[in-house]
Amino acid sequence: MGYIDELKRVGRDANPFFKMMGIDVGEYGDGRARLTMEVRPEMLNGAGWLQGGVYVALADEAIALALYTLLSENERIATIDEHTSFIKGVSTGAIVATGRVVRKGRRVAFADGEVRSAADDTLLTRTSTSFAVIEG
Repeated sequence: MGYIDELKRVGRDANPFFKMMGIDVGEYGDGRARLTMEVRPEMLNGAGWLQGGVYVALADEAIALALYTLLSENERIATIDEHTSFIKGVSTGAIVATGRVVRKGRRVAFADGEVRSAADDTLLTRTSTSFAVIEG
């Protein structure tokens, strides 16, 4: 059973990282995905802001899920490059990550993502990625 099938069957329990971080799976399909997560006090840095790696990880998961919706059963992915611009910080509330596949080729895929505040849709981060598409 593939990752998408398992996600449909058991939801966030298909991904240990989703369980640990409290990530809720929203809509996904056709090269797009949406994930939501509530910011918790233990996710904050010493200055009281959501730690930057949390934004990156959430966006990365949304982007990867978007890409998984386009993979065949015998394809896997590995990140080649990922760049995130941090635009605004948060310290409380829910955040929403969206992922979108820009182009999936036979060997390389390009995708991007955003993290926004669930409360007012403020853009928090923007991420661009490239992935190796691996057969087997």
